[in-house]
Amino acid sequence: MLNSTCTSFVTGESVCLPPVKIPFYFSLRQNLFDGIPDTYVALVAPVLAYWILSFIFYCLDISGWKWLDKYRIHESEEVKSRNLATPWQVARAILLQHATQTVVGFTGVIEPPEISIARCQSEMEALGSTLVWVVRLVLGEQTGMTFLELRGPGMTHWLYWWGIPAAQMLFASFILDTWQYFIHRLMHTNKYLYDNFHSVHHRLYVPYSFGALYNHPLEGILVDSLGAIFAARISRLSVRQTIFLFTFSSCKIVDDHGGYTFPFDPFQLMSSNNADFHDIHHQAIGIKSNFSQPFFVHWDILLGTRMTREDIQERRKKVKKT
Repeated sequence: MLNSTCTSFVTGESVCLPPVKIPFYFSLRQNLFDGIPDTYVALVAPVLAYWILSFIFYCLDISGWKWLDKYRIHESEEVKSRNLATPWQVARAILLQHATQTVVGFTGVIEPPEISIARCQSEMEALGSTLVWVVRLVLGEQTGMTFLELRGPGMTHWLYWWGIPAAQMLFASFILDTWQYFIHRLMHTNKYLYDNFHSVHHRLYVPYSFGALYNHPLEGILVDSLGAIFAARISRLSVRQTIFLFTFSSCKIVDDHGGYTFPFDPFQLMSSNNADFHDIHHQAIGIKSNFSQPFFVHWDILLGTRMTREDIQERRKKVKKT
């Protein structure tokens, strides 16, 4: 809908839009927290989320609550008996990785531009002009103009505040998944890389929450830190989008290593790349499968490296028959 100052959406070479309506999720404050730049929040929030969620899982592990047994993938004693790294060794390695990740992150986080109504209005007008060009090209001059006068302002608003940000987040997730899948797979197929780097992570035969990022330091930089920076840059995420995406990613990777398959867990429900999927990868039978992380499983499916519990049962049946 147009405001009283706009008689038409398309005005010559530009567009006329109603006053900007800020959606609930967006803040016009230059920084989300007083005195703390958003760039610092982007570096600290994923680390805090990692340890907070890990602590919650740790509390579940030591709670002794019997009702949790049906959701556990492994018995608690297996963590002590089958893992080759102690919790203290794991914690020290994670603290080192988080410190390194923060230092590397300073080189990858871009200073956010000034946040203002005027800037939002200007960017929406530029987007509206692009929309006019695309609609005219697709629908033709007459039909396109009719459509634009009816839907142009609303579509511009939706694209700016919802459509494009969501597409950026999905694209960043795809890039990060792609980066991590192929490097992760290479570290399993190349004996030198596995023996000297990735085998550190697989000292945890039975994964648990705060061991999610237990890696060789160089692997942590290459797979996690540089992958995140690359995904954010290519998809042109804003600083606040990086805060959300990588805090969410930190929570998901902890959840995927948590050792529980809760039916009400949102991280488990968003895709089949979950705790059970990753646990199979940590077992001897699945160590050359299920390379995808942290979000989806499309690369494993497309390239034939996905393994499910049903696949494991079928293999065991064939072994018994022979």
